[in-house]
Amino acid sequence: MSIEAKNVTKFYGEQAALGGVSFSVKRGEIVGFLGPNGAGKSTMMKIITCYLPPSKGDVKVAGHDIIDDSLNVRKKVGYLPETNPLYPEMYIREYLNFVAGLYGVKNKKKRVEEIIKMVGLTPESHKKINALSKGYRQRVGLAQALIHDPEVLILDEPTSGLDPNQLDDVRKLIREIGKEKTVLLSTHIMQEVEAICSRVIIIKKGKIVADSPVSSIKEDSNTEILILHLNKSINIEKINAIDGVEKTQTIEKGKYRITAEKGKAVLSKLNALATLENADVEELRKEERSLEDVFKTLTR
Repeated sequence: MSIEAKNVTKFYGEQAALGGVSFSVKRGEIVGFLGPNGAGKSTMMKIITCYLPPSKGDVKVAGHDIIDDSLNVRKKVGYLPETNPLYPEMYIREYLNFVAGLYGVKNKKKRVEEIIKMVGLTPESHKKINALSKGYRQRVGLAQALIHDPEVLILDEPTSGLDPNQLDDVRKLIREIGKEKTVLLSTHIMQEVEAICSRVIIIKKGKIVADSPVSSIKEDSNTEILILHLNKSINIEKINAIDGVEKTQTIEKGKYRITAEKGKAVLSKLNALATLENADVEELRKEERSLEDVFKTLTR
C-alpha cells in the first residue's frame, strides 16, 4: 500500500480533530477525501506529509513510517496544501529550480522544463509568480508538488480558483498522474470527485463515515428518491401515510419528490393511490442520487 493509516488520533489541546481514523490507499488509486469544514481533512493530510505528528496511531507512506523514517516519507510525497506555498517575487523557472534543488533532483533544468509543459505553464513561464492569475499560481503549486516525481501526491483543494477550461486541463492531468501514482485529494466540488476519483472517503467530526468506490456509494443507502407527477394535486398527507414513505416535498402543482425506504414497493403503492384519487400518472420514477445528496446525508 502507498498510504496506510491505522487508528490515527490528533488532539489540539483537549479538542480531538481526528478520532481513530484508519484507511489505506494503493498505488494507482485517486481517492477523494471529503468532509465539511473542520472535519479533520487537512489535519490528516498534514500528518501523512509529516507536517504534524499524530497524538496516537500509525501512518506509513510507501512503506516508510512518518515518525521513524520521515525523511524518506518526504522524498516520496508531493504536497499541494490549501494555502499555496509560493515565493511571489521569484520567476517561475527560478522557483521550480529552487524546489528541485531542495529535493536533490538530477538534471534540474530538464526536469523543470518537463514539468512546466506537463502542467500547462508554458505560455506564462517567463513571468514572476506575483504577475500570475490565481489559476496559474495554482499550476505552479502543482508543479512544485510534482517536480521530484513523487510516488504519492497529496492535494488539498487543487482546483481552487481555476476557470472551467483550466479545471478541465488540471482534471485530465490528475487523472493521467493517477495511472502511475497514488493521489489523495480534498475538495468541496462533488462533480470534481465524480470526474476524477475512483473512490471516496467521507469524514465527519474526525471519524470516517463512508469509504466506497464512487460508482457504488450513491447506492449505499437505505432510502431512495421517487418523483411522482400527477395531472392534479392530492393531499400530501395521503402520500406520507403510505408504508415506506419518510417524507414528501411538493415541487409544483401535482408534482412531488418523495423520500422512501428501500424494499417497501412504494412505487406500486403510489400507483394505487393515484388510481384511488382518480389522478392520471404523468411521471413516476426513481431519481438518481447525486454524490452531493450522499455527502449531505452523511455529514449533517
